This record gives sequence, structure tokens and C-alpha cells, in this order.
Amino acid sequence: MIESEISDIFSAAGALITDTHVVYTSGKHGSMYVNKDALYPHTEVISSLCCLLAEHFFQESIDIVVAPALGGIILSQWTAHHLSQLQGKEILAVYAEKSTDGFVIKRGYDQFLPGKKVLILEDVLNTGGSVKKIVELVQTLGAHVMGVGALFNRGNIQSADIGNVPTLFSLITKKMEAWDPAHCPLCAQGIPINTSIGKGAAANLPLGDKLKREKPIS
Repeated sequence: MIESEISDIFSAAGALITDTHVVYTSGKHGSMYVNKDALYPHTEVISSLCCLLAEHFFQESIDIVVAPALGGIILSQWTAHHLSQLQGKEILAVYAEKSTDGFVIKRGYDQFLPGKKVLILEDVLNTGGSVKKIVELVQTLGAHVMGVGALFNRGNIQSADIGNVPTLFSLITKKMEAWDPAHCPLCAQGIPINTSIGKGAAANLPLGDKLKREKPIS
């Protein structure tokens, strides 16, 4: 399946939104948004996408698939399922949870990793920072990282950005421009911010409402 066909799958599920004015988590503005959460309710869609990831990596003789919680749990399960069928053996799927200083693999799952060949998955690569932390964590636990797979690489992330992994593969690689609010051409044109996705709703709040929203609940 070619990348344009995969893009059509994303668009049909509402996971790739173009020609919009969005505020990203970083606070920067852009005209395109990857709503990966729109994919996950559609089991056949996410299964087919994970099958493509599995087909790309199955010759690496993967033992375990690792991905970050929460959305990555779905990716790890489906990809491990398809790898199991391709390799003719059980491939395990575990997930890393966020901690105060990065990620941690708990619940006894860390005991599966020493000496094993691992595939790390991410839904959307932005800066690559989260994946790099998981690569380092898995290596610390004594596993061998055979590659990193992603649904969408929107940050033009390269292998060197995430720890020089042997293989970095994304179903879609599309650089998405991001502008500081003061230099946003969409703001200059007076195009309203899309408040239904990203951080647009918070960006449009009056200052007093923002402070209320950000104030911790006592």
C-alpha cells in the first residue's frame, strides 16, 4: 500500500485534518492536524495499519513490541498479533507508562525484556523525545532495539534523533509546518482558530478563564 492510500485511510477516519488553523501542544500554530484518536475506535482500520507495520519488521525476528500508554497500547497489541501470525510464534506486547522523569515499564512486564529483540512503536512522531526515552529505557533493561515504527512522522524525525536505532519506519512521513503565534500567517489573515481539535479551545479563552482552568483543584 502506497503512502497516498494510507493518507486516504487517515482522512476517511477523520485522523488527518488539513486546511485548518490549529494550535499544537507546543503552543505553535499550524494548518494540519493528526488526530490519531480518531483511528482507534475503528478496529479494522487500526488492525490493517498495524499489519503494515508488522510486515515491515517481521524479518527482524521481533520478540516483544513496546509502546507508550495510552494509545500505544492498542498499537502494540495489534502489531504483536500480526507479527505472531507472520513469524509463527507468540510475540508479546507490553507498554511503558509515564513517570516523573520519563517512562517506566511496570506490572512485571520488564522481566520479559532482557536479551529480547524489541520493536518500539509510536502513533505520531513530533520531536521524537518520548520515543528516545523509551529506546533508552528498553536498552537499560537489557533488550535489543531492532527498530522504531510509527503511524505518522510529522516532525521529519531521523534515526539519529531517537538514539540511532537500526530502522525507523513510518507509514506516513509529512513535515507539518509550525509557527510561533506572533508570526502565524493564518492569524495574519484573520482565519479563526479551530477550537474542536488540538489546544485551540484553551488558546481562545480569555486570560481570566485560562488561569481558572490552569489552577489546580484543591
